[in-house]
Amino acid sequence: MAAAEQSRRGVMYLVSCATSSTPLIYDYVSAAQTAGWDVHVLLTPSARPFVDESRLAAMSGHKVWSEFQRPGELDIWPPADVVVVFPASFNTLGKWAMGISDTFALSWLNHYTGLRKPIVAVPCFRTGSGLDTHPALARNLRLLRRYGIRVIYEPETYPPKNQVPPSVILAALDELIAQKQ
Repeated sequence: MAAAEQSRRGVMYLVSCATSSTPLIYDYVSAAQTAGWDVHVLLTPSARPFVDESRLAAMSGHKVWSEFQRPGELDIWPPADVVVVFPASFNTLGKWAMGISDTFALSWLNHYTGLRKPIVAVPCFRTGSGLDTHPALARNLRLLRRYGIRVIYEPETYPPKNQVPPSVILAALDELIAQKQ
């Protein structure tokens, strides 16, 4: 898809974490581009082995990032209009809710949370794994929602891992954008 076609909606950062759902981001990138977004992919360091970074770079037309830029490197990141976190891991949700920025992805999530940009997060882990019933999960999701994040966590609708289809994520993002205007 040509860059001009991709950017008619604006710039989207897709933050992806290490879960068994991580390989689903290829479909999400395609769907977001079809919807008109210029997608930039950020991976948590532990998500890197789950995907083909070269494939993602070719699909998006942009370098895939997972580490902080080195001092003196050019800042090539355009400002994001929206952020999608898919899949969101239990670890990232907890750190993000607490404002911890110990990875590049978390640093960007905290930055854009503070800027109050439209952000949709989709936690993905197996129902019955223990993570879904851990007491911290409800607290972290409540905090993120309080910060204005649209969290899609409906494991009964999208069993067994809350693997929400791209169309549902994009529709939730459109709703959030409309609310913020």
